[in-house]
Amino acid sequence: MGFARTCSVALVGVEGVVVEVQADLEPGVAAFTLVGLPDKSLTESRDRVRAAVVNSGGQWPQKKLTVGLSPASVPKAGSGFDLAVACAVLGAAERIDPRVLADIVMIGELGLDGRVRPVRGILPAVLAAADAGYEQVVVPECAAAEASLVPGVSVLGVRSLRQLVAVLTDEPVPDEVPDEQGRPDPLLAGLRVPGAGVAAGMHGTGAAQHDHGHDLADVVGQLSARTAVEVAAAGGHHLFLEGPPGAGKTMLAERLPSVLPPLDRQESLEVTAVHSVAGLLPPGKPLIDVAPYCAPHHSATMQALVGGGPGVARPGAVSLAHRGILFLDETPEFSSHALDALRQPLEAGHVVVARSAGVVRFPAKFLMVLAANPCPCGRFSRTNDLCECPPSAIRRYQARLSGPLLDRVDLRVEADRVTRAELTASGVRGESTAAVAARVRAARERAAARFAGTPWRTNSDVPGRELRSRWHAAPGAMEDAERSLERGVLTARGLDRVLRVAWTVADLAGHDRPDAGDVALALQLRTGVPRGVPMAIGAPA
Repeated sequence: MGFARTCSVALVGVEGVVVEVQADLEPGVAAFTLVGLPDKSLTESRDRVRAAVVNSGGQWPQKKLTVGLSPASVPKAGSGFDLAVACAVLGAAERIDPRVLADIVMIGELGLDGRVRPVRGILPAVLAAADAGYEQVVVPECAAAEASLVPGVSVLGVRSLRQLVAVLTDEPVPDEVPDEQGRPDPLLAGLRVPGAGVAAGMHGTGAAQHDHGHDLADVVGQLSARTAVEVAAAGGHHLFLEGPPGAGKTMLAERLPSVLPPLDRQESLEVTAVHSVAGLLPPGKPLIDVAPYCAPHHSATMQALVGGGPGVARPGAVSLAHRGILFLDETPEFSSHALDALRQPLEAGHVVVARSAGVVRFPAKFLMVLAANPCPCGRFSRTNDLCECPPSAIRRYQARLSGPLLDRVDLRVEADRVTRAELTASGVRGESTAAVAARVRAARERAAARFAGTPWRTNSDVPGRELRSRWHAAPGAMEDAERSLERGVLTARGLDRVLRVAWTVADLAGHDRPDAGDVALALQLRTGVPRGVPMAIGAPA
């Protein structure tokens, strides 16, 4: 009787569980039994592993073979267990020393010819192995760069099963025949999901940061909206842009990622883990270090926004926008159920998806930008009468955005119609992205210094209770906001959000704490009602 064991990782959302892969050989009729709650793709590994071993020059044991995946109560899905199953079987057959396999974590799919193909979720799987105390990981060669992002783990990238067996048995490592020059590597196909690229609005590589053609200086006019974008980036506040078609709402949203500061190491790992599980990680860029930008179409379902789907739940748009921007253009056209499903992740910073296959928790801390027309025809305005929509149609259109959802939006501004003089003026441009990003970075550093020793990084993270008790505004600065609360203009949540925005305005202006002008500007940005204060940060009243 032969027995061997090695390890692999089962992913539950973006969290991994180390699974012990055990192989047992007994005398009897040749058979291959796989137990341990596998799914269909994992059950098919019996045929893939047998063909890979034989085509790699190995001998398949003609005995009763049982492969167990422990713990058996955890659902296992995907083809990433193939490499561990093959090595466990070879260890039980004494082709590999079983003692060598015991402390190694193996992740990868096997082709019928023995090549090791990549799978999605390499980074969270290696993170789970490191947290469990394992120091050696074997992954496909093309995914070794992604796995190497985890510190303290020795990563071995292999291209075929023959190479791995040679390494484990101290034999000469064979050279694999390279693919034909000029043709794409077929092994990289396992890293991406077809149809889930840039065209789907769910790309997370922060392309706007690398496209120097996207500059805030290209946006004509819109002083109020530009100020709101700067405040949103500096404090992580949600933003609602309302205005006629062609006013520049989408242009401002597309330029917002380039204003945000780069992600730190921990944030980069979080974002990369989500995109690795979703199959959106570019093969040539294993680490995402810029804020992702996700702009789903208004026909997206609730599952596409918050996550879910058949079988094991997959991350949705709110998770793909983690630590970045979620832009909902034409927001009233979205399903009301899908929009209301955003309330919980907006408050909690994560989303919990419950399915029959289990409960999955995805990170979902994002900056939400909503854009909408004022009416169905888009021409309604307080300054002209071009709109032909009846008042009842305007009310129905604006009522598609529920009050509880809008109450969670910190900034609400109206994008004005661009005039002919503004559009044709020569030599007059607004501030560039670089200038605004420098102020945003300085404001973030000022807030981070204030919150040193706390779990919060930006003003939008701080609970209202802590903000009111530990960081006070200037005496009398909050009187207008408190009167708005008494009149019902603001809710209790709204008052806290006004104070958070006021702190962000003070950080941008270089003030030690918010004064009456900072609070007035925050109140104007919150309610959308003009209060006679300049929209420029730091401008004299």
